[in-house]
Amino acid sequence: MTLAPIELEQLAIAFIPALLVVVLMWRWQLNYRKALYGMARMLTQLLLIGYVLIYIFQADSSPIVMAVLAVMLIASSWIALGSIETRRSSMLGASFAAVLLGAGSMLLLISQGVLQLDPWYEPRYLIPLAGMLFAHAMNNVSLAAERYFAELANGNSDEDAARIAFQAALIPVVNSLFAVGLVSLPGMMTGQILSGVSPFIAARYQIMVMCMLFGSSGLTTAMFLYLIRRRQGLSKISGG
Repeated sequence: MTLAPIELEQLAIAFIPALLVVVLMWRWQLNYRKALYGMARMLTQLLLIGYVLIYIFQADSSPIVMAVLAVMLIASSWIALGSIETRRSSMLGASFAAVLLGAGSMLLLISQGVLQLDPWYEPRYLIPLAGMLFAHAMNNVSLAAERYFAELANGNSDEDAARIAFQAALIPVVNSLFAVGLVSLPGMMTGQILSGVSPFIAARYQIMVMCMLFGSSGLTTAMFLYLIRRRQGLSKISGG
């Protein structure tokens, strides 16, 4: 089975419920402009990335692939800190290191150990996998940062704040472990099934993805909390 291309007039139908949500946000005096801006960015970014990926796949160049991964890493590290705008710049180093070590090490393990890509930088595999890993790591850092500083502001100790933040950051991925195959068929598995791949093979790939995301989420969150706790401790020492 080959997926049929989606014509632009068909694609426009998908925007109807999204625009209805924007209308609801406007009626309830919520920040509908941010939602519109987000939709516009989504549309522009995805259309552009389609052209960019065609070029990257055809170029088949390791320096280009590494440059793309570096841009994704930096962008995800910065976006992750949107929940702590007052400390954003000072936390960028911790966010970058956490995503690099947590998601980057998992990308290396999966691409070279499980999939054994040949060449090692095969962009059709490496870039989508990196996108999944960096996006999840970004969300984990964002959740952990917001909860950690909120718990400190509520008077909890540093240790308790970190423990609560770690648990909160892992809630989405832990829930997905329970739901996958029962409530949801995630993106990779659905895409493979729609393209004609055997459900048994698709299931193996999805198992790999779930282990990859859970490991990356835990490692990234733990590393980020360690780094910001260490920074907090050094700040108190220097302040004292």
